[in-house]
Amino acid sequence: MTVESTAARKPRRSAGTKRASAKKPPSRDTELVQLLTPEGKRVKHAEYDPYVADITPEELRGLYRDMVLTRRFDAEATSLQRQGELGLWASLLGQEAAQIGSGRALRDDDYVFPTYREHGVAWCRGVDPTNLLGMFRGVNNGGWDPNGNNFHLYTIVIGSQTLHATGYAMGVAKDGADSAVIAYFGDGASSQGDVAESFTFSAVYNAPVVFFCQNNQWAISEPTEKQTRVPLYQRAQGYGFPGVRVDGNDVLACLAVTKWALERARRGEGPTLVEAYTYRMGAHTTSDDPSRYRHDDERISWEAKDPIQRLRSYLASETDTNEGYFGELEAESEALGRRVREVVRAMPDPDHFAIFENVYADGHALVDEERAQFAAYQASFVSEGEGE
Repeated sequence: MTVESTAARKPRRSAGTKRASAKKPPSRDTELVQLLTPEGKRVKHAEYDPYVADITPEELRGLYRDMVLTRRFDAEATSLQRQGELGLWASLLGQEAAQIGSGRALRDDDYVFPTYREHGVAWCRGVDPTNLLGMFRGVNNGGWDPNGNNFHLYTIVIGSQTLHATGYAMGVAKDGADSAVIAYFGDGASSQGDVAESFTFSAVYNAPVVFFCQNNQWAISEPTEKQTRVPLYQRAQGYGFPGVRVDGNDVLACLAVTKWALERARRGEGPTLVEAYTYRMGAHTTSDDPSRYRHDDERISWEAKDPIQRLRSYLASETDTNEGYFGELEAESEALGRRVREVVRAMPDPDHFAIFENVYADGHALVDEERAQFAAYQASFVSEGEGE
């Protein structure tokens, strides 16, 4: 039996055949899971409220602080790239709630497989933000020990980290541990074969893994409707495990849904797909120009759903958080920006010839030839003041 798109032509029935009565397969609530509206109002959700029922005002302020400092770090990194201090930067602007909410749902013994945009998750795992910048400056291949924080190095190849996460989760299950694994990827990566293979293996082997898709609406310049004919979270049904769509700009909802999915994994109930429905406010990377393929009206409409502002509104109206707290946090964020700037500018310039090292264990004639050509090219530049 095949399942056709609702847009497909309805099949003919032979004369005399009787339509089989079939019950609609069970599925999760198709509505967006939301606990905090864009205006900062708390709304009830019977299924996910228990996962944040005991959260304190201090913990809420902690989530707010995480998002503010992560955004400040991200803005500084973008500025540093524009000033020539970094080769490239992938901004998370607008996706802070998805990353902080899911990141704070993790236990210390859980393991994270990120892409290259999970700066907020790295913050939650205790990775020094300045360590994220070495790779983007070209001075290392990742500036932290993955085993020190259970946070894997950034993965540039689109979608491959979902396979790494699935294999690691299968190993966790074989070891008898009750920890879980989470893999981050974007809506564009959902079209990769690696992701489909990960879904298959994780479902068949009941791997304790959460697939956390940040649907920021654009795979570089391709909109989501060019990636899928159904909501992304519904793809999980075809692989035999649950999927849920959460408001990716609602840090409380992201925290609750991710806790639920991680607990399922730890109980041995297998994988879950979480689609965090959010928006990439900036460019895909600093080499991208989003004005070439999307309208400002779209961005402006999403600005009204800003994840940081909605939690600030809730804190101001429903807790004893005063303006003094917000002022102190602003000063802390500026101090973070200064530290990041100073650390990056103190980093060494990248070795222009490092690209030729470690390609082959014993060297290679073609690599030697290319190295010589590159050396000649570098030597062709005349230093300032040397003349023609």
